[in-house]
Amino acid sequence: MSLASLPYQPHPLLSYIRVGKLLYYSMFLFILESWVFYRLLMRSLEKEQAWWIVTIWTICFLFSFVHIFLVLADGWSRYQNYKRAKDLFFEHGYRDKIARLYITSKCQRSAAIVAADELGIADQVKEYYKSQGVKWFHYVPYFMLNDPLFFFKNHFWSRTFLEGNYQAKYNYRKLQTSVHL
Repeated sequence: MSLASLPYQPHPLLSYIRVGKLLYYSMFLFILESWVFYRLLMRSLEKEQAWWIVTIWTICFLFSFVHIFLVLADGWSRYQNYKRAKDLFFEHGYRDKIARLYITSKCQRSAAIVAADELGIADQVKEYYKSQGVKWFHYVPYFMLNDPLFFFKNHFWSRTFLEGNYQAKYNYRKLQTSVHL
């Protein structure tokens, strides 16, 4: 990709939000859900309801509350995917091989599409995913469908929630500014 064709580059915070947009919508729902389950748990404790009712509300609350942090970790990991994808697309231009690296889940595809969009090649990435049979409603990651024991695999945890910090090779905003001067 040439510097002359580099489109407007948004602030990194905006890119971070765009990459995890679906995740942050779900985080809002988990916060709301946690609040509802917390209220129900407190009400059941105040009324001294049966132990099994308190247990059910405790489990529901903990499930929702923990998911808030899982969503934050997933959003961070997808942002790392975005930075790596953007560097790869910038260095090599559009390549099926690069887009294929991020086909596994809706969130990874979103990271690659946002990166490609900021480089002006999003249509090619979207077309590739379409040609591979990816539909708009494919939200559940493919590995979850293929391997029901995914939850117990290190690869799942490291790729989903514990993606290492990727230091972008380029400062795209500075590159954009230097081209348009």
